[in-house]
Amino acid sequence: MSAPLQIRAVNRDDFDAWLPLWDAYNAFYGRSGETALPREITHITWNRFFDGYEPMHAFVADRAGQLHGIVHFLYHRHTTMAGPICYLQDLYTLDSERGKGVGRALIEAVYARAKADGAQRVYWQTHETNRTAMQLYDKVADKSGFVIYRKSL
Repeated sequence: MSAPLQIRAVNRDDFDAWLPLWDAYNAFYGRSGETALPREITHITWNRFFDGYEPMHAFVADRAGQLHGIVHFLYHRHTTMAGPICYLQDLYTLDSERGKGVGRALIEAVYARAKADGAQRVYWQTHETNRTAMQLYDKVADKSGFVIYRKSL
């Protein structure tokens, strides 16, 4: 029988175990090789999790001291709600953990934390080709119907 999965806040000692998951997440979205995310951005992101003035947070899925997944989320204001809303920005689980409840557990942990923090909504986006993840997302959330536009500056 395997050890139970624990969803917990990331701590500074997790960096070496968190980094391969973060790198795999970025590679999944095409940020590798020549288009890799600069390490400076990785370190800025990591440090934001521990800065009390930043609205950015991270949880990890830990089983017996091994990380099996990560989720990053942040809070921001909304023009049609009094309280903050929560943007689930990054979610990644090891390939070997897909379909075993790790992603769902990470999402549910964000829901619980966001509710406790007074957020009125949690939302996220994924690429239209991410069919595996969308099978889970369709079970744990509603599609908003909005299309995202962006422009790099």
